[in-house]
Amino acid sequence: MNVDSRHLVRTNWRGLGRCVALGAAGLGILVSSAQAQGPARLNKVIEAIENGQPAVANEHWRFVDMEHSPFSGALVQAVLAEMDEDRDPDGRMRLAPLVRIPQEGDEDFKWAVKQVLDIGGYGVILPHVDTKDEAVRFVRAMRYPPQQSSSAPSEPRGERGWGPGGAMRLWGMGGAEYAAKADVWPLNPDGELFAVAMIESQEAVDNIHEILEAPVSAIMVIPGDMAMDLGLGPNPSERNHPEVDANFATVLEACQTQTRVICGAGDGRVRTEQRLAEGWMFFLPL
Repeated sequence: MNVDSRHLVRTNWRGLGRCVALGAAGLGILVSSAQAQGPARLNKVIEAIENGQPAVANEHWRFVDMEHSPFSGALVQAVLAEMDEDRDPDGRMRLAPLVRIPQEGDEDFKWAVKQVLDIGGYGVILPHVDTKDEAVRFVRAMRYPPQQSSSAPSEPRGERGWGPGGAMRLWGMGGAEYAAKADVWPLNPDGELFAVAMIESQEAVDNIHEILEAPVSAIMVIPGDMAMDLGLGPNPSERNHPEVDANFATVLEACQTQTRVICGAGDGRVRTEQRLAEGWMFFLPL
């Protein structure tokens, strides 16, 4: 397929409307009214969750980690360019690129979020989010200021600057369409951006109910930093410390009492099926 024809395939389905609200596993699911004609979603993480399926790394999305390796916008660009060549017959990227930035919730992460999104990322994963305020600042950083022509919620008010040339090319759309789509889901049901707040400390677990009040897309509990924060040292091979698993259970219970923020976790690959059976809807096999 040449570049021009691929661009046509990538853009034709994006005008299809979505609309029918259904309930699935306690989560409001939006299903495409034009599903039979082709996919209505750009982001396969959101598509899977709207269809009542867990979104799993390497099946629905690619984990692009900039936290524990040198942060490089050029490297993110190179990864996305590689992913741009791996597309489905309908023109979508086979996996949705979600980028973990190195900045933590209590740092100045706004500039890194902007650059990742302007390059074309479908979502951002923010490490060590310990409070509701940090989670709200994260959502602000991912959103554009409210536009007069938009019916999307205006709060939290977005602060992202305009300059998404790379994202527009990668997403295969013009500025007006990108501005409408580049918003945090499910705060904006039509948004295609996925905002993930990582829960990695006892402070975050203690504040989990307040953090879940912030309109992030998902939270993600991580066992390694949790164990270190608890002073237990690295988790033993093939299992977690009992105290770590207890915190997983606490977060999952809190997450499942609400219906907006997706319950997400990272854990050893050997526990993938266990975690999915427990009800985690967004998962990173470590």
